[in-house]
Amino acid sequence: MSATRQVAEPTPGQARYRRILLASEGRPIPPAAVARAVELAEPEGARVHVFTIARVHGTAFGLPSPGLLPTKKEWAEQRDIVAKTIKRLERKGLTADGHVLGTRNAWKKILEEAKKEDCEAIVMAADQDRNRVTGNAMWSQEPQRVKRKAKLPVYLVVEE
Repeated sequence: MSATRQVAEPTPGQARYRRILLASEGRPIPPAAVARAVELAEPEGARVHVFTIARVHGTAFGLPSPGLLPTKKEWAEQRDIVAKTIKRLERKGLTADGHVLGTRNAWKKILEEAKKEDCEAIVMAADQDRNRVTGNAMWSQEPQRVKRKAKLPVYLVVEE
């Protein structure tokens, strides 16, 4: 068992980033997460990359099965989430782009995307933290897995 790295949360206004990944494991990105990304962004020249996951539900005999892949409707929902979030960010004066990817391992792809896009921080909407035993089996706990595995600051926005 390896030790996880704890990243201290800076106070608002303390840390500013030029490249931020605003990610989602499939849930809609709430205005509070967009506001947090805007708050963390450098006033000049910051770029936000919006990234969402279209969930692949598993495999059949070790191979992808068409019945387990995201449907056209699920792909469209995720693309719509990305488009709306980009519009919100651009209205706030930030440069934004994004895309959707289908996977079973959301936390791994989110961290790979952050590295690929050379991001300095990750912002995600999240549910309340569950204990690790039950939470490890829940898709809704992907943001917590991202935070545990990341080597860069991860800001989880928990809505009540």
